[in-house]
Amino acid sequence: MKESFGSRLSRLRKAKGLTQEDVADKLHVSPQAVSKWETDSSYPDIDGLVTLSEILGVSVDELVGKNKENTTTLVPEEERRDLKHMVIRITVDSTDGDKVRVNIPVPLLKIVIDSGIGMPQINGNESLKNIDFKQIMDLIEQGVIGKLVEVDSADGNHVEIVVS
Repeated sequence: MKESFGSRLSRLRKAKGLTQEDVADKLHVSPQAVSKWETDSSYPDIDGLVTLSEILGVSVDELVGKNKENTTTLVPEEERRDLKHMVIRITVDSTDGDKVRVNIPVPLLKIVIDSGIGMPQINGNESLKNIDFKQIMDLIEQGVIGKLVEVDSADGNHVEIVVS
């Protein structure tokens, strides 16, 4: 389910350690206005969105829910989410018309890597054979999120790996 504007605003505000009152003071609005935004009862005006994005340290696109995952970001250690709440999404579109979509919880990927066993969805796919999932796991553990891999092969296959 897609995250609503209000839920996203609340999550980003809390991640910055701000109260509704803090945000209200910075925007010169009432705390009730911020509360209404977070419950999706109303929304800030355009100028408010720009200022809000600056306060929260995100782009306006990210604030309104547009394609954050297309960027790659190194998240500071104090702001990182617990790995158990993260997912790696693998997308493969082949020239043969195959469309493979695999969502793997990061803890499962770690278990697979540590155990040395493979996953059939990954091992059997020619487009993924040269992807080093150990390196990807190392990046995730260092706080890198977003689009980690995007490959367009000479034969027309497209592969993306996104961590969120």
